[in-house]
Amino acid sequence: MALFGAMFFLPESPRWLARKDRWEEAHAVLTLVHSKGDPDSPFVRRELQEIREMVEFEKRNSDVTYLELFKPNMINRTHIGLFTQIWSQLTGMNVMTYKGSVYYITYVFLMAGVSGNANLVASSIQYVINVVMTVPALLYVDRWGRRPTLLVGATLMMTWLFANAGILASKGHWAGPNGVDNTPAASWVVRGAASKGVIACSYLFVASYAPTWGPVSWIYPPELYPLRVRGKAVALATSGNWAFNFALGYFVPPSFVNIKWQTYLIFGVFCFSMLVHVFFLFPETAGKTLEEVVDIFEDPNGFRYVGTPAWKTRISTKRTRLMERNELDQEAQAEKGGEYHEESSNRSDSENIEPKA
Repeated sequence: MALFGAMFFLPESPRWLARKDRWEEAHAVLTLVHSKGDPDSPFVRRELQEIREMVEFEKRNSDVTYLELFKPNMINRTHIGLFTQIWSQLTGMNVMTYKGSVYYITYVFLMAGVSGNANLVASSIQYVINVVMTVPALLYVDRWGRRPTLLVGATLMMTWLFANAGILASKGHWAGPNGVDNTPAASWVVRGAASKGVIACSYLFVASYAPTWGPVSWIYPPELYPLRVRGKAVALATSGNWAFNFALGYFVPPSFVNIKWQTYLIFGVFCFSMLVHVFFLFPETAGKTLEEVVDIFEDPNGFRYVGTPAWKTRISTKRTRLMERNELDQEAQAEKGGEYHEESSNRSDSENIEPKA
């Protein structure tokens, strides 16, 4: 209900307003977001002009369909957005947390010797960790950037998954055909200090996912596409999330029954795969306009149909903030002035050197 009420105060996207020819409202939103109420801000004027040019281009090319997402110049972006959502499911969240908290994490804690009300409390703690650890991402994700956040998240989650697999393999044993407390999916038993290690790794996994893949998997896809295909592209990416969520709902319980602790190895390998995938193919979009993101993918000096190599892209948040405060041009002029002063000094020094006889 709180979210429903808050939605009434959320402004529309300026690009959406521009597409509806509501230019005054688009200008007002840009002013609110970027210039603290100054409608004559150079950054706002520049942004509005870029939006105007993009909207005019889209009107000339308005016959968009889902098939366009699979054309050579767009399929790379389509695959990145789709796999961002797919990987967010294959991190192992349905093994340890989030939706998995309701169904599967109880199996993990049963295997670690936590049952009854203690199991419910231990499982609920993960919800608290999830909420608390999401806050830093809301505050700092634009400073961290998309790529570093995803790379660090995949590395940490991979670590905790492999750690859990190692603990269960070396310190646990099979619980028999009926499992722990007649729960077949709780197929492995671990006790003592090792059980505390399993619980700790589960909590650390949550703390690693919540500020990284949790929010960024939803922030990142809409930043990849030009406005004319954005709605269809994000819808396709989201369908990948729910399709794999559905598939994992059928996979995880039988997996715990049949391959037991090796289930963690599978998701650990998935985390390693997404780490490699993100490093080589996911460009940085933090601080960039949609038009600048288009330039990344259509860079004539980059790879064909890929654009600028992902590992060469950089965060633009600082530059964007300088532009918002109209300080970028001043900084550039200061740098040029410094270079001119240095050149002048060097030239004066060389003129004062007497030629050798």
